[in-house]
Amino acid sequence: MVASVLIENLQKSYGTAPAVKDISFKVEPGEIFGLLGPNGAGKTTTIRCLCTLAKPDSGKIEVCGVDAIANPKAARRRLGYVAQEVALDKVLTGRELLNLQAALYHLPGNAARDRIDQLINLLGLQEYADKKTGTYSGGIRKRLDLAAGLLHQPELLVLDEPTVGLDIESRFVMWDFLKKLKEAGTTVLITSHYLEEVDALADRLAIIDKGVVIAEGSPNELKNRIGGEMVTLRIREFTPNEEADKAKHSLLSLPFVEEAIINEAQGNSINLVVQGQSNPLSQIEKALQDIGLPTFSIAQSRPSLDDVYLAATGRTLMDAELAAAGTRDLKKEKKQQMK
Repeated sequence: MVASVLIENLQKSYGTAPAVKDISFKVEPGEIFGLLGPNGAGKTTTIRCLCTLAKPDSGKIEVCGVDAIANPKAARRRLGYVAQEVALDKVLTGRELLNLQAALYHLPGNAARDRIDQLINLLGLQEYADKKTGTYSGGIRKRLDLAAGLLHQPELLVLDEPTVGLDIESRFVMWDFLKKLKEAGTTVLITSHYLEEVDALADRLAIIDKGVVIAEGSPNELKNRIGGEMVTLRIREFTPNEEADKAKHSLLSLPFVEEAIINEAQGNSINLVVQGQSNPLSQIEKALQDIGLPTFSIAQSRPSLDDVYLAATGRTLMDAELAAAGTRDLKKEKKQQMK
């Protein structure tokens, strides 16, 4: 069976700054595939190359068996793209905008009207379709944008951060629709930095960090690879480096501790992978007491996708988001100083 998406060794730089260093993954027909990673990881650049909006420096991209680099028009006919930023003409009604989009796709008149009516009903837009889009809420704007991307009944739907800025209710409406779309046979590729979104929707996913894929598989497969339970502890609210290193070395000697990761971004908290121990917390606290260290906080949980990211990078996804935001703010500050 031909893959809906095949990307091999994709590379893309802007000037001297690499946005995508080496990304490869495959999306099978009829599945929801997620690209998970912090802002600045390379998700949007990967999607723009896939949708023929940016030309890669090197690599291979196929959409439903079509070489998207050599034959971009044929690739675009097979996919629908909904960008992160919703751009609607505020003076048009939703129906008028969909009619304009249908004309751009060269859809015949009767077929276009039937398809527009169908999507308006599917996405619950009946109340809003004949109102100007300038009056829409963020959630309704996103639904209309989704309808525009589905007008030509693409084999593949590509969504870049589909629920950013939406309230919880609108987010759940979007999730439910995407699940129904998958059941109807459409392949869906979404990018997101929301852990719970990818965990809830994706059949498989690739985690991207700094322009490379660091993990790939189903959510359960990735979490199971960690093995055992997760224990997160703090010796102090902000632990000195030497105490964190001392604790890590001591805890790794416990027979049920398989891995210990110091998270510097969170005050040198320590994340442990524990296996085969029904009540590890008391033994961990005792081990710390034996070397003269206190326990500020300690908690046990099942592995999450954030733990997968932490195990691969040494920081949580939220830490990476904050670091990326800090970098952006610093760049803005430098630009302002140069003016």
